[in-house]
Amino acid sequence: MTSTPILQVDEIAVTYSQIIPALRGVSLAVPEGEIVALLGGNGAGKTTTLRAISNLVRAERGELTGGRIVYRGDDVARVEPWTLVERGLVQVLEGRRCFAHLSVEENLRIGSFARRPRRAEIEAHLERIYGIFPRLKVKRQSLAGLTSGGEQQMVAIGRALMARPSLVLLDEPSMGLAPMVVEEIFEIVAALNRDEGVSFLLAEQNATMALRYAKHGYVLEGGRVVAHGSAAELARLDVLHDAYLGGAAVDYIARRSGRARQALTG
Repeated sequence: MTSTPILQVDEIAVTYSQIIPALRGVSLAVPEGEIVALLGGNGAGKTTTLRAISNLVRAERGELTGGRIVYRGDDVARVEPWTLVERGLVQVLEGRRCFAHLSVEENLRIGSFARRPRRAEIEAHLERIYGIFPRLKVKRQSLAGLTSGGEQQMVAIGRALMARPSLVLLDEPSMGLAPMVVEEIFEIVAALNRDEGVSFLLAEQNATMALRYAKHGYVLEGGRVVAHGSAAELARLDVLHDAYLGGAAVDYIARRSGRARQALTG
């Protein structure tokens, strides 16, 4: 990757409940204005990595025990989550996490509070979000909990965009959604990246879809990065199968590092 990283993660380690290791020396970079995929199966460490970056891991009794997290040149490992939002780093949590008993529009408005904008700015940002997600304008007065899964995912992304982020950490956007809705969500992400320059770190189990839109990717297994490269390189490794199971990914990283395959597989 040749452009300057908006995010640089160096050898981070995370432990839950002071005894359970979740991440073991994870390193990655997100260049300014790019989409980077974070791939892996259930329990690989994708969500923990995103929560460590946004400093939400403590809410799950986790602790960052090593490494550095650098956002726009500053070490932000100990910066509070709301301060990160003010500085343009926003996470869309796995499972959408809408406020079910608030309307779609109320959910969207909440996303702007960290920046404390004027009323006119909020209204302008709302119209921008409705331009990106026309379906939400139709449902603006509906309770978020009564909308479809795809609409709730749009609400979650729209709420994040109300904070005018430079970098969005997007956790499992395809989870539980029909294939046509998934493609629509990814097309919107691509348009935001292309037209507005928003950077994305995208944690996703659907490697085929993620690699179609990302330029670069990292594969996690057991809390470690076991492969990384361009989307094209990872696609050639058959990441959807071999890398998730430790086959081609292990061979790949062994060749790059010069270490024996046995050392990687433990």
